[in-house]
Parts: sequence; structure tokens; C-alpha cells
Amino acid sequence: MQKILLVFVLLFRISTSIAQTKDSVQQKVRAVVTDKFPITRVLNLTYESNTGYSYSSKLQGQDLPKTKVESMYQAGGSININFLKSRTWNLGTNIGYQFTSVNSNRLDPIAQSTIQSTHQYHYHYESLNLTRYSRLWGKVAFYTATIAANGSEKAIERINGILSATVVLKATREIQMAVGLIGFIDPAAIIPVFPTFAYKQQFANGMILDVILPKGAYLRKEVLRNGRVSIGSDLNSTIFYLYNFQGAEKVYTFSQMEINSGLTYEHNLGRSFIATLKSGLKTIPRARVFEKNKTQRDYVWEANPDPSFYINAGLSFNPFAKKRK
Repeated sequence: MQKILLVFVLLFRISTSIAQTKDSVQQKVRAVVTDKFPITRVLNLTYESNTGYSYSSKLQGQDLPKTKVESMYQAGGSININFLKSRTWNLGTNIGYQFTSVNSNRLDPIAQSTIQSTHQYHYHYESLNLTRYSRLWGKVAFYTATIAANGSEKAIERINGILSATVVLKATREIQMAVGLIGFIDPAAIIPVFPTFAYKQQFANGMILDVILPKGAYLRKEVLRNGRVSIGSDLNSTIFYLYNFQGAEKVYTFSQMEINSGLTYEHNLGRSFIATLKSGLKTIPRARVFEKNKTQRDYVWEANPDPSFYINAGLSFNPFAKKRK
């Protein structure tokens, strides 16, 4: 879901720019992606490490021994490319990959010994996003249709669709605000349709309030000459597929919702590169395993992890960025 919300954020930035000026879609897309800190970047590379944490879990309603995750790290990257077709249409694609490695141990109640294990998972996703800009009730609006696929190193396991509609309510230099709806054509979606809300306000002291619900909220401030610091919370997720889970020959989906709260520092390294460092507290409201073709409500395994600290380092490349002076 967070990938689709990032697309929503980008389109919100473009649409508010269109509402403020009479420039074409192509001109405003170019202006947004060449910003000093663009919301989406052509190439992103990330590495995240989490401290140890414990979790309790249930399998088919039965309590399992408590498990301790000694370490967990994730590495991945994504590519975002936009193709322009006309003054009112925009076509883009998003391709990404994430590798997850988990080292854990749990107590075997029968043998009274500790079982240690290491698991590694591969996850990839692709999407094609078509957007149309128009006017609704005298306001700038945009509509998107997305075809998305994801899977593991073995196969593409899921193909779904996303539809959305958004109306820009206000677009001034200081305040931008929009509301919308996003719908998922996906049996695994917990909420098939949910509202979105975007609000950005620039204050006289240089502070910026940036809210994208349900994605997250940040208070931002540019520092030094090419840096920006942000404090807030962000919604994220970890997804991968399981094979031979508990000896079953079916394909299962692991889905974990995460809330990352803390500090983010970004630094523009020059014409095309931006370095990012994030750290803070990760809380996991829900972690479930369910059959690939069923809803998350029909889960067979559920866990309640304790909060943990994380550190995330990233490097992005944006060849369209303007040269910073």
C-alpha cells in the first residue's frame, strides 16, 4: 500500500502546482521531480537494520512459544519512471525489490532447548500507473488506474488493481490541501476502499508541515545549505511469500504493518544524489500469515511483536535534478 500512497503524494504535488499556475502537466511534472528533495526519485537504494525484539504468536488459535528475533535487516531498491503522453495524461511505472533476513531463536518446550534459525526472503513488485488530470466542481482533480504485481524469486504470486480519485481543495503558495478515495481490487485488502487526505503548510520560519494520511505526517526544516531534517511517523509494511509453511504445499503471504517514528536527515550531495539517514522506534500493530488467495481476516498465524529501534540508510539518484548552487 505504501507504494501506491507514494504515487498519490507525487500526483498531489503535481496537481497543486497545476492549480497554482497554468503550466502544462509536463512542465509541472518536470518541476516536481527536479525539486531539491523530490518526493519520488528515479532510483532508490536502502538498507535497514533492526535491534532485537521478542514476539508472541498463535497458530490456528493456539499459543506458540515466545520467539526472540536477535537481528533483522532489509536491503532493497526501487526505480520510478514517468512517461508523458499528453497535456492531461501521465503514465508511470514503479519497480522494486526487497531482501529480508531474520535471525531468531525460540525455546523448544519438549526438548527444553533453544532452537536457532535464519530465514531469508525475496520480494519484488511492479506497477503501471495511468493518471488523468481534469476539473471537478471547479477544482483540479486527478484519477489513477494502476495494475500491480508482486512475488518472490520463484514466481509472480499476485496481480491486483488500484483505482483512485482526488480533488485539490486548496492550492496557494503557503497551503495545499486535497482529499480523495483509493480502492483496491484485491481479496487480501483489509479495507477495500479508504479515504486519503493531504495537507502541506509552509510557515514563515521555514518549517513545513507535511501530512499524507494514512501514509504519515512530518514536520520538516531545511538546514545548513543542502540538508533537511524531519520528525514524524510513517506507515510502512514488510511483505513476502512463504512456501511449505507448516508442511503445507500451499503458498502463503506474510504481511506486517509497521509504524516508523523518529528523525530523518536528507542531504543533497550534488546534481543527482541524495543521502538519507533515518532512525527511531518501530512499532508493529499487526503481523499475519494467510493463504495467498484469501483475505487477511482468514489468517492462520498472527504475532504481536514488541517495539524495536531501527536505523535506515539510503541513497537516491535523480538524473533530472537541477544543479544546486
